[in-house]
Amino acid sequence: MDFETEAKIFVTCHQGLAPWLEGEVTELGYSVRHSTPSGVALRGSLGDCIRLNLNLRCASQVLFSLGEFRCTGPDQLYRSARAIPWETILPTNGYFSVTSSVIHPTIRSTMFANVRVKDAVVDRLRKNDGSRPDCGAELSGAVVHLYWRGSSAELFLDTSGPTLAKHGYRKHPGAAPMMESLAAGTLLATRWDRRVPFINPMCGSGTLAIEAALLASNRRPGLIRHKFAFQHLIGDWKQHYTREMELLQNQLITSSLPRIIASDINPAGVEIARENAAAAGVADMIEFSVCDFRETPMPTGEPLVVFLNPEYGERLGDADELAATYTAIGDFFKRNCQNGWGYVFTGNKDLAKKIGLRTKRRLEFHTASLECRLLEFELYSGSRKNTVAD
Repeated sequence: MDFETEAKIFVTCHQGLAPWLEGEVTELGYSVRHSTPSGVALRGSLGDCIRLNLNLRCASQVLFSLGEFRCTGPDQLYRSARAIPWETILPTNGYFSVTSSVIHPTIRSTMFANVRVKDAVVDRLRKNDGSRPDCGAELSGAVVHLYWRGSSAELFLDTSGPTLAKHGYRKHPGAAPMMESLAAGTLLATRWDRRVPFINPMCGSGTLAIEAALLASNRRPGLIRHKFAFQHLIGDWKQHYTREMELLQNQLITSSLPRIIASDINPAGVEIARENAAAAGVADMIEFSVCDFRETPMPTGEPLVVFLNPEYGERLGDADELAATYTAIGDFFKRNCQNGWGYVFTGNKDLAKKIGLRTKRRLEFHTASLECRLLEFELYSGSRKNTVAD
């Protein structure tokens, strides 16, 4: 497989993360052709796909197009898929999976479409040299992805495999943790410059604090996760991978790092957070403590960013009981955080009003099927007008 030839690349993400994913892709030097709520499109090679897989924090999958074709039914899907030279892409002694996103009247189950693509690949390889790779649902080898809408279909190589949204360090998730890609996206949406202190009360299993440390030290996900679907393709992927890994190591920031402080009232949760931070390679960057969020150690005399992700009554806790907690968050901002920016991530609008402070921005995100908001508050000493809840 040629790792230099360019084609369409589509990088997917969870809903609400596309603007921050686009910023990441642009920062890497690529031109985004267009974006959708579920991802961004650009042009590049399989070598570029390796770079994207190793660098992106907000992405889910990096898809490399093998071609778009007219498709009116499963038989035409089979013929078009079989026309692709799979003998130059997939080793016959390997393993591959097929995934799909299909909306077409002839397809009642995406499993049927997956099987037609799988049959086309296997039949082509068997005819070529009499052997064939193993295949199944587990994303542990190469991955072929089908996207089919109406009369148009497109086949991709999913160069990621298991989702990139999980960054690979969370050995113990804790209760209802925030997805790593979502945590990274919310951090990129804040005004944190990665120089002033970052404070994370109610840290839970530590995802936000860990992602903050990864951002501040420029430690990319590729330094933590080492298994990708592109490693199961024919071709010299190792040359590209080795070069990109060297770049990631050379780009690490090891000096003038900001203070990152994380606290939680649950000792077991803090211990899990410590273990996750160690797995991410940032344990020495985070100051953990066990305490009520109002007792979190706070730096004085300098700007800071404070970020809380409290329970919001959908999966954990009870909304009535949490109302007092949200009121206390507002008091905490006013009394303990007097210079910088405060953020609250929540999926409960009614509870958000209990904070009692006027927001500067409200940014939309999603977790599973739940619409959430990242609320931004300007922190200051003294009092100002119009600071009641809106």
